[in-house]
Amino acid sequence: MKTLPMNIPFDIQVKIMETLPVKSLLQFRTVYKAWKSLIDSPRFIARYSGQQHHLLVSYNDESHLSKKKYVSLVDDETFPHQKVSLTLPRRVAMLHTPTIIGTSHGLFCLYGDRRLHVPRGGKAVIWNPSIRKAVVVDVRTNPKMVEISRTVVGFGVCRETTDPKIVNIRHGTNVLGLRCVQVEVFTVSTGAWRTPYSSNLPRTSVYVNEESVVVIDGVLYWLAIDRITKDGGSRYIPLIVSFDMTSEEFKEVNLPDSLPYPWSINELRGSLVVLERGVDASNPIFRVWRMEEGVPNSFTKLFTFSRHTLEY
Repeated sequence: MKTLPMNIPFDIQVKIMETLPVKSLLQFRTVYKAWKSLIDSPRFIARYSGQQHHLLVSYNDESHLSKKKYVSLVDDETFPHQKVSLTLPRRVAMLHTPTIIGTSHGLFCLYGDRRLHVPRGGKAVIWNPSIRKAVVVDVRTNPKMVEISRTVVGFGVCRETTDPKIVNIRHGTNVLGLRCVQVEVFTVSTGAWRTPYSSNLPRTSVYVNEESVVVIDGVLYWLAIDRITKDGGSRYIPLIVSFDMTSEEFKEVNLPDSLPYPWSINELRGSLVVLERGVDASNPIFRVWRMEEGVPNSFTKLFTFSRHTLEY
C-alpha cells in the first residue's frame, strides 16, 4: 500500500486525503494515529462528504420480508443511477425495527427498539458507511416523569463545530399530574446527554410528528399539531417546530391559512418544502409549498399535481 510522504505539511496531507477514495481512507486509518484521528473527526467527515450528498433508502427484502436492505444514492443530477448497496454494521443489525431518523454530513442515524410508539427508551446508532464506523447511543427515559405519552428523537450536525447531535423530546406528566415537556441533547464529542443550551422548549399543547422530520443547514424541522382547547372543545392547528443544532433553541413556524392540510415536509434544493394533500372533484391532489429563505412564516406554492396533471 502506498502512503503519503511524511515530509509533506500536514495541512497539505489533509487536502490530499479529502480527494481520496473511501478504500484508501480505510487503509490510511490503520497506518498512522494522526491520520486515524483526522479521518474519524466530524470536521473531516463534513468536508469529505460535502462533495456529494447521499440519500439512505431502506426497503424490504423480497425473499425475507422481515429483513430490510439499504442503498445509498447520490443526490444530484444523476439520481437515481449512482447507487451503492450497503451492508449494515452489526450494531445496526441488532436494533429492533430500525428506523432512519436523520442523515447529515455523510452520517446516518437509525433508531430502534420502538414498539408501537411506546416510549420505553431504546438505542440509536450513528453510522458512517464511508469509513465503516458506528456509534451506539442509549436513548433513555426519564424517571422524573410519571407517564411518558410521546418520545421524539431527531439527529443533525452543528454548523459551527460539526459535532453530531441527537435530540430527545419527551411529552408526559410529572409527579403533580401536570403535562410537561423534557428535552435532552446527546453530543458525540462528549458521549453524554445534557439539557439544551436554550430553555425555550416546545409548548405542552404542541405534538411533534416523529414520522415527518427533515434537517436543513443544521436545523431540524418537524411537522406538528397544536391542540387548542376552548369552550369545552378542541381544535387542531398544524404548524412546524424547528430546533437549531447550534443554539439548541426551539422555534415555531406558522403555516398560512391557504395551507390547511399539510401531509409531510421535505428538503428541496436546500429549502424546506411542505407537501399538502387535498381533494378536487373526488380525486386526490397534492400541492408543494416552499418556505421563503429568511422569512420563516412565508410560504410560496410551487406547483400542484395529481395522477394526471402537473400545474405550476
